[in-house]
Amino acid sequence: MPRFSIILSAFLLLLSSGCATLGNRMATTLTNAILNNNDLEMVEVGAPAYLLLIDGLTQQAPKNANLAFTSAQLYSAYGTAFSSTPERHRILADKAYAFAKTGICLKINTLCSVQKMPFKEFEAQINQTKLNQTHEIYILGQAWVNWIQAHSDDWNAIAEIAKVRIIMEQVVRLNETHDSGGAHLYLGGLATLLPPSLGGQPELGRQHFEKAIQLSEGKNLLIKVTYAEQYARLMFDRTLHDKLLNEVISQPAIAPQLTLINTFAKKRAKKLLASADEYF
Repeated sequence: MPRFSIILSAFLLLLSSGCATLGNRMATTLTNAILNNNDLEMVEVGAPAYLLLIDGLTQQAPKNANLAFTSAQLYSAYGTAFSSTPERHRILADKAYAFAKTGICLKINTLCSVQKMPFKEFEAQINQTKLNQTHEIYILGQAWVNWIQAHSDDWNAIAEIAKVRIIMEQVVRLNETHDSGGAHLYLGGLATLLPPSLGGQPELGRQHFEKAIQLSEGKNLLIKVTYAEQYARLMFDRTLHDKLLNEVISQPAIAPQLTLINTFAKKRAKKLLASADEYF
């Protein structure tokens, strides 16, 4: 039997004996190992084995909300960094979103049918969430944004942007510092998806990006890359575009929980700079 199969069998045996906390620790440890790694190639090749392990853990503990949320984060991070084709992105985004919906249903049962829930009812339920539920609704919003991006050719998916905005606005109200201002990053991205003529709000997006940079103390490099790609390009602001991307390239990638994403951001920044002459 391959070594990975032996390890997987051992952990599943322990989980089936009731050691669900081991599953939580294992999933968290694996996620941290991936998110804190700056070798994109190694993570791309090695992480699928961890994803299979996470799948096994969640199957053995289907009512473990924390494990479901950790799985959603891991699939979202991997899909964002390594989706080689639109179809691959959809598969990984679907998995992440499914895990997030499972987790939210286990933690906040009034949100069990978020996709099918009428908008007004959904808004009311989200607005009733408390400070200690910030993390749960934030992960749902994260996975949902990723899912919408993966299904951007489907107008039914695009229509769900309004629900994600409600989630992230509530996160800001409850605790805007959560995930170092991550909700502001998502709100900035949502506001700059479209030009003003089609309903976009680029100046509102700019404010969210600036706040996200402030709250993350500039450590999350993906914020500046998204700011450059979605706002500066939308507004044809070459000076801001190049400034942000050059700052990303000059900054170190290593930061707790951000190393993988920062390494990806630096790679993306170089590509955007290389195509700037053609775009502008």
